[in-house]
Amino acid sequence: MLYGSKRETYRQVFLDSWRAFRAGRPLEGVQTRIVEIILEHPEYQSLLEDAERGLERDFPPEQGQSNPFLHMSLHLGLAEMLAMQQPQGIVPLYALACEKRGKVDAEHLFVDCLGEMMWQAQRVGSAPDMAAMLACVRRGLGLPDLAE
Repeated sequence: MLYGSKRETYRQVFLDSWRAFRAGRPLEGVQTRIVEIILEHPEYQSLLEDAERGLERDFPPEQGQSNPFLHMSLHLGLAEMLAMQQPQGIVPLYALACEKRGKVDAEHLFVDCLGEMMWQAQRVGSAPDMAAMLACVRRGLGLPDLAE
């Protein structure tokens, strides 16, 4: 795991990045991309303004709550996958999704499929299935499955 298994440690990276941006301090490394993601999600900014609330709050899905830190982390993961051009085929599929749906909707389709892939891998104790993630995106775009 990028910053260890403690959720507070991981969340602190987002809080520190936002705090540095708001204070006009130079951003370092991944902070630039984190701030870009936060700026694309104004609905999360008030949570990031209150560090204590951001560190401690639970977001139980059974109560219909989405975890903003998980959501932003999935965006960060997608950015890394695109930068590394892995899995194979992700870049042209992303370009097609952006063309068909616009950047915001395309990213959220990828993020939803990435989250589903991670959940499935964790649920069954296996490695993430990148082909399944790409197939999920293709289905979301109304494209045929490559296995057909």
